Parts: sequence; C-alpha cells; structure tokens
Amino acid sequence: MNIAFIAHDRKKEEIVNFAIAYEKTFFHHELYSTGTTGKKIMDNTDLKIHRFMSGPLGGDQQIGAMVAKNEMDLIIFLRDPLMAQPHEPDIIALLRLCDVQGIPLATNVATAEILVKALERGDFAWRELVHKYKPGDSK
Repeated sequence: MNIAFIAHDRKKEEIVNFAIAYEKTFFHHELYSTGTTGKKIMDNTDLKIHRFMSGPLGGDQQIGAMVAKNEMDLIIFLRDPLMAQPHEPDIIALLRLCDVQGIPLATNVATAEILVKALERGDFAWRELVHKYKPGDSK
C-alpha cells in the first residue's frame, strides 16, 4: 500500500510517536510524506520515506496529485484545527480529492489508529483490486 504522512507543525511530535508505535506495520509499505514531517519520522525510525516538498511549498499538492491518479491508498494527516494555515486552500483541495477518490484519510491520531489496525488485519485488500483494474492499465 502507498501511505502518506502529513502533519502540521504542532502535530509533528504526535505523528513521529505514531510512526514509532506502528513502525513494524509501516515498514512493509511504500511511504510518502511532506518534507519536514518525513524527515522527522526518518530521524526517529528506520522507515524509508519518499519526501515531497514541505506542505506550504506544494507538498500537499504533490500528494494530492497521487490521490487524483488513485495512486495513494491511505493518508494520515494530523491537522491542527486550532491554528490557521497559510496554505488552507491546498489542504481543503487534498481533503476533497480524498473524498472524490474514496481514499481513507485520518485527520487525528484516534482515526489514524483505527485505520492502521484495519491495515494490519488486511482490511485494505480492496485497494489492491483498485490498482489491478485501474482504467488505462493493460494488466
């Protein structure tokens, strides 16, 4: 599965702790992240993460491009609802794309934990079918 991590500044420590807690689970998947979040996770785990730009510099949009092409399977985006974000339109666009494509998205650690437990149980197998029968693929 392709999994993305995004966290606002005041949520970075929380996402790092989450990645540490589920490192064994995430180790078996392709991981993506916005710049600083990915660096902090890699600094504290053995996970290898493809890092995009920082969120405000376009990283949210880069992950959104993968979502639009149905190439992302799960996003953990720990948002800070109490702090205004200068790139709020990009954030809303990413959330909208997840809804359009049916991509599971956690915006808080409680929901993230439920989705990761489902991932561990194999409840995301339906995403493999999405990839197998993706329009335009000649498989």
